[in-house]
Amino acid sequence: MNRRKTTDEERILFRETIAEARPLALILPAGLMAHLKRKAPASAGVSGLDGRTDEKLRRGLIEPDARLDLHGFTERDAHHALLLFLRTAQMRRHKLVLVVTGKGARVAADAPFDMELNYRSRGILKSVVPRWLREPSFAGIVAGTRLAHNKHGGEGALYVYLRKSG
Repeated sequence: MNRRKTTDEERILFRETIAEARPLALILPAGLMAHLKRKAPASAGVSGLDGRTDEKLRRGLIEPDARLDLHGFTERDAHHALLLFLRTAQMRRHKLVLVVTGKGARVAADAPFDMELNYRSRGILKSVVPRWLREPSFAGIVAGTRLAHNKHGGEGALYVYLRKSG
C-alpha cells in the first residue's frame, strides 16, 4: 500500500499546532486535594527492606513463615484471600510470607496472535497481585516485595515482607 506524502503546508500546520499545545492541569475537588495531602500511604517510597535482607531473599536463604497458593482463585476471591492472609500473618508476627500466583499458561511461539488469548496467557493473578500489594489497603501490612527464589516458585511466586503490627 502506498501512502501519500505529507505536504509542506501540512507539516507547517502540524508544527504550529504542537507549539501551542500545553499540558492539561490536574483539577481535583478541594476536599479530595486536602484529603490526599494529609493522608499519605504508609509505604510511600519506603521499601522496608534493608540491603542484607533483600540479598538473603534474592538468594533464597530465608524460609517464608507462611504460604498462600492462589491457584484456581478468581480475581475477586484472590484479592479477599490475600488481604485476609496478610492481616492474619501480621497478627501472628510473621516477617516473611510467600504468595504463589502461578506463572500463567505459555503460548506456543508459532501460535497466531490473539488479543484475548494473549491477555489471558500472562496469568491474571501474576500481573494483578503486585499491583494490589501497593494499594492503600495493604500499605499498613506490606513492607516490601520481590520475586521468589526458584526453590520457592521463582517467577510464579512473590516474597512479601510484612511490617510489624502496631
